[in-house]
Amino acid sequence: MDLYESEVVELKEIYTPDLKKEIISFANTNGGTILIGVQDNGNIIGIDNADFVIQQIANSIRDSIRPDITMFTNIELLKYEDKTYIKLTVEQGTKRPYYLSDKGLKPSGVYVRSGTTFAPASEDAIRMMIKATDGDTFETNRSLIQELTFNSLSKEMEKRNFEFTEVQMKNLGILSSDSIFTNMGLLVSDQCKHSIKFAVFQGADKLIFKDRKEFTGSLFEQLADAYKTIDFYNGTMASFHDLLRTDERDYPEDAVREALLNAIVHRDYSFSGSTLINLYANRLEIISLGGLVSGLSLKAAMLGASQPRNEKLANLFYRMKLIEAYGTGLSKIISCYKGLPVQPKFESVEGAFQVVLPNIHAQALSGINEKYLPIIKLFENKKEITRADAEVALGSGTTYAVTMMKEMLDKNLIAKVGKGRLTRYVMK
Repeated sequence: MDLYESEVVELKEIYTPDLKKEIISFANTNGGTILIGVQDNGNIIGIDNADFVIQQIANSIRDSIRPDITMFTNIELLKYEDKTYIKLTVEQGTKRPYYLSDKGLKPSGVYVRSGTTFAPASEDAIRMMIKATDGDTFETNRSLIQELTFNSLSKEMEKRNFEFTEVQMKNLGILSSDSIFTNMGLLVSDQCKHSIKFAVFQGADKLIFKDRKEFTGSLFEQLADAYKTIDFYNGTMASFHDLLRTDERDYPEDAVREALLNAIVHRDYSFSGSTLINLYANRLEIISLGGLVSGLSLKAAMLGASQPRNEKLANLFYRMKLIEAYGTGLSKIISCYKGLPVQPKFESVEGAFQVVLPNIHAQALSGINEKYLPIIKLFENKKEITRADAEVALGSGTTYAVTMMKEMLDKNLIAKVGKGRLTRYVMK
């Protein structure tokens, strides 16, 4: 009998636990046959305790390989002259990649056939197999990371009195029907690989950084951290009409919220890059990857047309009452600026979508020297200020503070009220 190793035939003298790697490699490639009790030169030497070895192989296939591969394997006991050997036939599986259950969907757990031996699959090869068997929808594809926790999400669910059981996780698309974590699960897990990068610039360009942060973790945690940070920098300008004070934020809070939700829920997570938030003196830019879904124009989106790229993620945010209805985000942003001299801008290009929220007070402050801003900021919380207040805000002595106040009086930015120790200053 002529037996020899090839891309689809493997010869083994004895059974070893590593046989499961060979099985995985055949199932992930083009299938093949493993003969146990046969030397590398093709000489059949047989095996002892064949029934026990068959049981070991069957147990290994059932317990050590995921997804279930038993339907794609067949074990036969053969005889040649007076020797007994085993023929294990492995077909190409339909739920590739198959992997070692204790290693997961990573190169140390996924193997492919390479010539006459097996080799670890690269991450790119694993992704290609997932895409080929799971389809093009990123959310429903199996996650490369299976060691996931959901502390942040479970807290959000508890706040809303929602159950967070395995059944619920399957209903939400976090787990597949065979209890494997999906990319949807990865996005809302504490191990989410995507992030939001936030940068604050001095002035209207990127010449000088004032601050930068990166938000990681579950998308719910990123949403909360990003909104909180934007809110910290979102200044308030006070205006007075007789005795009535009106406070107005630089960026309408509802517009910020909708723009942020839009960037998180509708971005393309098959891109590995971060969502970007850039804050300038005169505008807030939020840039998400992926652009609009193919076939949906910017004009249609602004009219309220919607085609969620991440339907399961959008549905979860809807159920958590973070978004009210699909397709209303851009129109809400526009309504926040209704009647104002500045308007938001939207731009969709291949691979990215940008929302620009103008600072509604930028025009009023555009001609003001930045050195006066610490004093102007005082009027956010006070109707009147003193020279001592200015000294604290400027971090300077009396002479410099007096100079700044005089310049601002000359420029008609503030007005003086009272005399001597009772002197106060008000915003004009």
